[in-house]
Amino acid sequence: MEKKYGAAECGDCNTCGKCDALYEESVPELKGFDDAVAAAAAIDRNSYEKNLARLRKATFEQDNAQGQQVETFRRNAVVRPTVPGHEGALLSSHHGLTLYTLIIFSENYAGILNQITAVFTRRQVNIETLNVCASSTPGVHKYTITCYCKKEMAEMLVKQIEKRIDVLQANCFVDDEIFMMETSLLKLSTPKVLANKEISRIVRRHDARFVEVNSTYSIVEKTGITEDVMDLFLQLDGMGCVLQFVRSGRIAVTKSRVERLDQYLTQREMER
Repeated sequence: MEKKYGAAECGDCNTCGKCDALYEESVPELKGFDDAVAAAAAIDRNSYEKNLARLRKATFEQDNAQGQQVETFRRNAVVRPTVPGHEGALLSSHHGLTLYTLIIFSENYAGILNQITAVFTRRQVNIETLNVCASSTPGVHKYTITCYCKKEMAEMLVKQIEKRIDVLQANCFVDDEIFMMETSLLKLSTPKVLANKEISRIVRRHDARFVEVNSTYSIVEKTGITEDVMDLFLQLDGMGCVLQFVRSGRIAVTKSRVERLDQYLTQREMER
């Protein structure tokens, strides 16, 4: 009687192996296949974690060789002095372009933000800051977006955004037409702050305040216009004490005596 390959004869497939031997004999090209798989599995592959650790080590050694890192205390916190002219978007120059602030009001529905940002993406306009919050009108959300562009492009963005079904109103302003504020947080090295009294004087001169102080780091909070926030950062960064820096999106209200959204909503109610 011909044996059926693959059928267990002893009832214990973990230790028998007869079925596997019969199968290899019937298919010669697969003989030794399991040995090759086992040998390949035994090789110590480079996992994602090992590659990441190797990259971090190489980066740290390179920075140390270039003198770009300064250890300030024994914990895992390193001050990285910024290279002048390489601060990224903080000090990017936009020659011939004006910073416009777009204030947009829309219904409170999901997906509106994606529709608004898609207008900027299609026209290759980069968003500098973005703030979204509920407005004083129930059911209406307010979007405050800043971008560098020309006047014609700003007006085109406003027209395209207003075409969205759920957008109630959109307007663009220059800095002279609005009151605006930003909030920033700076994480400073406490040993550096204690060793250099000028750091505390700079914080006080800029009307900033310490909101957290411990033996490792200190947190400074600064609220003001963009120029004041950036001036504080640049001065403290020049002292070599900044560990982290972050600033919020701009919030703004118009200087106009007429509330355009209220006019629009009143007119719409009258038309109904």
